[in-house]
Amino acid sequence: MKNKRDLNRRDFMALTTGGAAFGIALASPFGNFALAAGQQKIKAIAFDAFPIFDPRSAFKVVKKRFPEHGDDLRKAWFKKIFGYTWLRTSGKQYKNFWHVMEDALQFSAKSMQLELTPEKQENIMKAFLRLPVWKDVKPALEALKEQNIRLAFLSNMTEDMLRENLQHNGIENYFEFVLSTDRAQAFKPAPKAYQLGVDAFGLQKEEIAFTAFAGWDAVGATWFGYPTVWVNRLGFPLEKLDAVPHASGRNLKTLTDFVGAN
Repeated sequence: MKNKRDLNRRDFMALTTGGAAFGIALASPFGNFALAAGQQKIKAIAFDAFPIFDPRSAFKVVKKRFPEHGDDLRKAWFKKIFGYTWLRTSGKQYKNFWHVMEDALQFSAKSMQLELTPEKQENIMKAFLRLPVWKDVKPALEALKEQNIRLAFLSNMTEDMLRENLQHNGIENYFEFVLSTDRAQAFKPAPKAYQLGVDAFGLQKEEIAFTAFAGWDAVGATWFGYPTVWVNRLGFPLEKLDAVPHASGRNLKTLTDFVGAN
């Protein structure tokens, strides 16, 4: 029988080597990284929409249209949006994100006994076509461009929604691909949704850093096998889903440092 020292050495090696095991999270100037021995160089980045676009301006529209109940409506709405995306993917009843958002808004307003007129609905929905970027976005995109890192969106948003917001902010030229999960007819975290990035770039998944806004998306991308950076702008706790993103922080410096470290 192997002694305790041999077992500890074996366990340590299992944690710190191999393709899927990226090690344990390390506190460093670059954020909370979990780096693998021999990890491949990052050549491309696939972004979710919200590390780039700031949704808070749209939340203000909800508050303006429903002054007394706006915060509660927003929370119920977004919870229902993602509940619907997961149910539709699981049940193979795909409907694009714009229409899912509309359905979820109507349900949430009705469940709260709020009057959602067509004019209010249109006003709220259109706010998601004119989202500003976060303040750190343009400097980060420039830094990544200087490193010849290829960029794409990989989002549940429709392609039209993504392009409207790109053009609104004048940053469309930074992105090689605008990938909506419409192409897979399945929402994240379905593996075939994340596969869109691999197929578009023509790279191995280990060469593409996925950049998530939501904790569940960071987990889904990690499950898929992407080196995952969680830009946790709103300071949410880590999801209890047995997966840890490879880097996490409150802004895009976490991403640029992660790419630089690789």
